[in-house]
Amino acid sequence: MAELATRPDEAIAALVSPQGRRDPYPHYEAIRAHGNLVRVDDGMLVAVGYDECVAALREPLLKVQDENSHDVIHPGWREHSSLRGFTESMLYTNPPDHSRMRRQVVGTFTARRVQELRPAVVRLVDRLLGRMADLGGGAPVDFMAEFAFRLPVAVIGELLGVPESDQVWFRAVSAEVTLALEGITDLSRLDRADAAMDELSDYFADVIERRRRRPGTDLISALVRAHDDGADGDRLSRDELIGNLVLLLVAGFDTTTHLLGHGLHTAFEHPGFAARLRAEPGFAPGFVEETLRCEPPVQATSRWAAEDVDLMGTPVPAGTKVLVLLAAANRDPRRYPDPHRCDPDRPDNRPLSFGGGIHLCVGAALARMEAQVALPALLRRFPGLAPAGPAVYRDRWLVRGHSRLPVALG
Repeated sequence: MAELATRPDEAIAALVSPQGRRDPYPHYEAIRAHGNLVRVDDGMLVAVGYDECVAALREPLLKVQDENSHDVIHPGWREHSSLRGFTESMLYTNPPDHSRMRRQVVGTFTARRVQELRPAVVRLVDRLLGRMADLGGGAPVDFMAEFAFRLPVAVIGELLGVPESDQVWFRAVSAEVTLALEGITDLSRLDRADAAMDELSDYFADVIERRRRRPGTDLISALVRAHDDGADGDRLSRDELIGNLVLLLVAGFDTTTHLLGHGLHTAFEHPGFAARLRAEPGFAPGFVEETLRCEPPVQATSRWAAEDVDLMGTPVPAGTKVLVLLAAANRDPRRYPDPHRCDPDRPDNRPLSFGGGIHLCVGAALARMEAQVALPALLRRFPGLAPAGPAVYRDRWLVRGHSRLPVALG
């Protein structure tokens, strides 16, 4: 193993190295050794402490990167459709535009609406488990490809109203478009992401026209109505409509896919947890929450100081980037005793895995519910479920997860 970097700037650089992508957690601790809010250079602060990350996520003067900050950092960014598409979405906009966009979709993901979806998720889980049983026949099955991807994309597909026949295509094209979210500094590497964004934009433009002619009860129909009939102050532009549909598709399954992968991997590492998931109906929520704390699919986010601001006593000059290491906050020993130990019975467990503040992930409750339903059902259906080879992590840091997780059904 390469020697662990000790300077904060070296540790940050190591996170996007092959070794850092495989195991980022020692590098977070190397940064934490310098404090909970660490100045890397004049243009960057890194938050690794739980309280510091919460404060950064909630500070109104710390903004997400939007078209204005893109203009400063990457003057040529508008030539890349992948960046343009996400910058037209909630992900990379600030109030008042962010608030206007979020109002259009938040009703779909309320706690009540998520519970109404639970019977549909139970049916989808049962169907996919039957499919896995048919595929197995004594041979190993890739859990990621045959379940962890298929369940979330089926759920978001049902919400959006896209046909099942398109869902496998979504996986490949979405994997390419998310390259634009990895903090790439060399824009010439975005060719594949741009091509994928173009495909998705064309796809959703076609769906929008079909919903305009024949509206339904799905989210796309609701957003088309908001686009066509909403008051001027609330209406989404065409580009905003498409950008948010791409975001909802990608965010709607990518993080949940990796939550399921991390959950099963954790159950394999702790057979006692697997037994409790099978036997104790009330165990799943705590297990899912601890999985999110120990192995969050989204490792980090960032903010930019729109003007000079004080962050927990640390001056943050205008233009400073604040890297918010969510995964490091989840292992802050001031907040979580024995933070590297997985303990589903941990009290007052509130990980920052879905962000916070006004940009808290709108689909957080849905992702939790899918995992709480799926993991116990999987382990009950296949009581002899076991690893059938090494887990393979995909070569990403920001959204961390498995590319393959082969299992024997038993």
